[in-house]
Amino acid sequence: MRGCGDEAMSGEPVGDVADAEALNPQALGFMCGLEIHQQLATGKLHSRQSGELYDVTIDTLPETWPRYSRRLRAASGEGGKIDVAARFEAKRNRTFVYVQSPNSGLVELDDAPPLQHDSDALDIALTLSSMLLMKPVPLMQAMRKTVVDGSNTSGFQRTTLVSTDGELTVSGHRVGIDVLCLEEDSARKLDTISTSEGQAVIWNLDRLGIPLIEIATAPDVVDPEHAKSTAKALGGLLRDTRRVRRGLGSIRQDLNVSIASGDRVEIKGCQDIDWIPRIIKLEMARQLHFYRLANELRSELGLPALPPDRRDTIEGDEEIVRTAVNTALPLKIHDVTEVFESSTSKMIQTTLASNGKILLLPLPYLAGRLGSKVLDTQGAQLPRLGRELAGAARLAGVKGIFHSDELPAYGIESSDMEAVQRLASLSEDTAFVLCAAPHWQAELALESVHERALLAWHRIPQEVRNVVVKKGEPEDGTTAPMRPLPGGARMYPETDVPPFVLPLERWGGAVSNPPLNSEQRNERLQNTDLSADQSKQILARELDDELLSGIEGFNGLEGVSGKALATLLLTSPADVPPALCIAMQYLREQGLLAREAEFELAEDLIQGGAWRNGMDEAAFSAFLDIAAQRAGELGLEPADAGALREMIEEIVNDRIDFVKERGMAAIGPLMGIVMSQSKGVDGKEVSQILRELIQQHV
Repeated sequence: MRGCGDEAMSGEPVGDVADAEALNPQALGFMCGLEIHQQLATGKLHSRQSGELYDVTIDTLPETWPRYSRRLRAASGEGGKIDVAARFEAKRNRTFVYVQSPNSGLVELDDAPPLQHDSDALDIALTLSSMLLMKPVPLMQAMRKTVVDGSNTSGFQRTTLVSTDGELTVSGHRVGIDVLCLEEDSARKLDTISTSEGQAVIWNLDRLGIPLIEIATAPDVVDPEHAKSTAKALGGLLRDTRRVRRGLGSIRQDLNVSIASGDRVEIKGCQDIDWIPRIIKLEMARQLHFYRLANELRSELGLPALPPDRRDTIEGDEEIVRTAVNTALPLKIHDVTEVFESSTSKMIQTTLASNGKILLLPLPYLAGRLGSKVLDTQGAQLPRLGRELAGAARLAGVKGIFHSDELPAYGIESSDMEAVQRLASLSEDTAFVLCAAPHWQAELALESVHERALLAWHRIPQEVRNVVVKKGEPEDGTTAPMRPLPGGARMYPETDVPPFVLPLERWGGAVSNPPLNSEQRNERLQNTDLSADQSKQILARELDDELLSGIEGFNGLEGVSGKALATLLLTSPADVPPALCIAMQYLREQGLLAREAEFELAEDLIQGGAWRNGMDEAAFSAFLDIAAQRAGELGLEPADAGALREMIEEIVNDRIDFVKERGMAAIGPLMGIVMSQSKGVDGKEVSQILRELIQQHV
C-alpha cells in the first residue's frame, strides 16, 4: 500500500483534531486518489437522444411531461452476490417517480434496449486516453454497475472501460492514471416526498444517459494541496479537447482519502476545487478522532487495542471485539411516545399530530461520548459520534434525531429525560437516541443508528460520504455518510450492448491528432490585433477557433477585423451563435449594417427562421443576401453622414436654451434623443458631432 509514511507506523498518530490545518499528511500515512467525472458535449451515450438539459425545478415542471412510478430491488452481481451498497438502498422502502423530458425516450425509461456507444463520445474518450499516455482496451465491453438509489430507471449504470495505465505529472510528482471509463450520467433528483408508507423520490430524466468520462487516479496524491493541483490539471486537459460541457454540475471530483489509522473513504460532491484541500484535511481529522475514540472505548471494556496502522490489524482481535460489543450493545428499541404527549417540542408535536411515534434506542457505555456541536480553529464542526449517528438516521429518510448528550434542548425538558430513563431502565453510563417519525421509519432509522454505534469500537467504516452543502456551497468542508462503499459485486456484463474490437486506425487517429493545449492556443492569438484582456476572455470562453475562422475568412467570406469580432463574440446574447456573429461583423464591414445594430438583426433572423446552424458555403452566401435585405427593411443600414449631422443640428437648435444652460453636460440627454430617432447609428459618431455643435454655443 503506497503512501503510508514510516512515521505513521512507528507509534500512535500525532496531531490535534481541532486544528486540521496543522495535521502532517506524511506522518499520518496519508493516501489519496481522485475520480474525475466530466460530462461530454454530445448526444446521449446509448440512445441517440440529444444531450440538452432543461432548467426546471419541481415547481416549474411542465404538466405535459409524462410521469412513471417504479420500485427497484437489488439484484445479484456476476458472482452471485448482492452488493453491500445495493442491499442498503433496498432497505429504504422508496418509490421512484420519473419525469420524461423531451430528450428522453424508451431507452431512458428502460423500455427498449440500449444502442451501441455514441461515436463522438468514444472519440473524445480515445483522445483523452492518448493525452494521458494510456493504453487502450482492445475489446470494449459495456458493463452494468448496480445503482438502486433510483437515479437510473434500470437499476444500473452502463460503464465501459476504455483505457488503463496512464500518467500525469503535477507539481513535479507523477500521478498514475489507473483507468478511464465512458459511462452514462444519472437522472437529476427534483424532490423527495415523505408518506406514511415510505418516500417518493422524483427524478428528471433529461440528464440520464449523457456521456461521462470517468478518470480514476492511483493513490499517488502526496498532500491536500497536490490533490487540488491534480484536479485542476485533469480539468485543464478535459477542457483542451473543447468537447466537454462547461458550467456548474458538468464536472465533479470525488476524493478517495485515508490515513494509516483510518481507512478508505470516498467523498462525493467536491464541485469547487478550491475546497478540496479543506475537505481532505477535515477527513483526516475525522479519521484520527474516531481511531482514538475506538481505542478509548476498547480500553473501558478491556478489549484489544486497534493498531495505528490498518495493515497491522489482527482479524482475530477484531472478531473478539465484535462479539463483545454486540453483547454489550443489543438492539432494544422502546416506544416512549406516552412520555411526550404534552411535550412542547415542535418536531415531536408535529410527529404526534400525524400519528407518528417516539422511539428510543439505548446505547450502553456511550454516555458523554456522543458529543455536542463544537467548532475547530477554522470554524468547521469537530467530528463527533452523535453527528455520525444522525447521518446514519437520515439515510432512512428522517430529518434527524435527539441524543442524550445534547439534551435537554429542542423543547425536551430534564423531566422528559428522567421519564424515558425510568421507562427504559437506563443506567448512568447509557446514552440514548430518540427518533420522532412514522413507526416503520423511526424503527429503520434507529436500526441504522445502532449499526453505526457498534462501529464506534472499530476503525472507521469504508463508506461513501457527501460534502455537507448549504445554499449551494460547502457549509464548512465537513461530510455526512451517504452509503456503504460499493464492492466488485455491483458489476456484471451488459448483454444488450455487444462488445466490439477497437480498430487500430481509430486509436492511431486519436494519437496523431491531439487537440491544441492552452499555451498553443494563446500563441495563436498573439498574431492578432486583440488586447491582452480580449485574448484572455476569448480563451476562457473557448471562442478562439471561431474568432480565427472569422479573421481568416469563414465559409468563403473575406476576413473581418479580429478586435471588432472579439468584442461581438464576447458581448453576444446566449442565443446568438458565433457563426452568426461573424456574419453580422462581415455585413457591418461591408457597409450593409449599422454599428451596434448587429444583435438586433441577428435576433430578427433567428426568430424569422432565416438562420440555420451548419449551413454550407452556398447556403451561407444566400443567407447573407437575405440578412442584408432584412437590414434595409428594418432601417438598420448605416446612416448617411450628411443626413445624420443635419438631424443632430436640428435637435440641438430646437433645444438651444437647454444647451446654453447645461453646456457640455447636455451631451448625454441629447444623445439619447438622437439614438432613439435613428436606428443603427454609430454612438461614437453621434457623440463627436454633438460635442462639436455644443462647443459652438458655450
